[in-house]
Amino acid sequence: MYIDSHCHINFPELAARMPEILAKMAENSVTHALCVSVDLPDFPQVLALAHQYPHIYASVGVHPDYEDTPEPTVEQLVELADDPKIIAIGETGLDYYRLEGDLEWQRERFRTHIRASRITRKPLIIHTRSASEDTIRILREEGAAPEAGGVAGVMHCFTESLEVARAAIELGFYISFSGIVTFKSAKELQAVALEVPLERMLIETDSPYLAPVPFRGRTNEPGYVAHVGEYIARLKGIPVEEVAAQTSANFFKLFNVEKAA
Repeated sequence: MYIDSHCHINFPELAARMPEILAKMAENSVTHALCVSVDLPDFPQVLALAHQYPHIYASVGVHPDYEDTPEPTVEQLVELADDPKIIAIGETGLDYYRLEGDLEWQRERFRTHIRASRITRKPLIIHTRSASEDTIRILREEGAAPEAGGVAGVMHCFTESLEVARAAIELGFYISFSGIVTFKSAKELQAVALEVPLERMLIETDSPYLAPVPFRGRTNEPGYVAHVGEYIARLKGIPVEEVAAQTSANFFKLFNVEKAA
């Protein structure tokens, strides 16, 4: 079985096809999915999906790319996370690729999420792009690592260097690979995936974006996470069943989810 550890099935292009999306998950042995929040106005839709379907879970958070959106407070995130179907805080982090100028607001928002994670004991979902140095620094400063009183989390849709992956793993984080790892042009990322221990790895779609080969260019969906797992297995030269079992076990362990949904 596979688990899609990061998707956005509340987005319109997927929400309108929910019966088909769920059927494709079952067809591809994708047993669970984590629907990830990107802002507070749309959070009720995310939570509603998690409550409607036993095998769908949710997070609460505000994406670093969302500049003109209500700013969360620690207290607000803690209150919203007080639901058994909310298993993570995020998507949060830093993105210096899409936005320019004074991004201190982004760093403060990131710190807010880390503090909420420490209080709720729910792991972080980290987005980082062109900002890995500050991302790791702030995680350290805010005590995101278990040894510092945090609960760590996952570096989602990882595209950074092996050095960044190792620094994150040292802080107790898992590394999640999306369909990008299957792209022919992603040689450096494939080299990173080869080195990241399977025991510290998750797989995801980040759907509706980044569909893996052979669906690249199409709308992505959770059922396609199986292709990410199959690619990782070929890359590492191990049975696909091993990748499926270990990444699923990692998901259950990190997010404190019972195997039987």
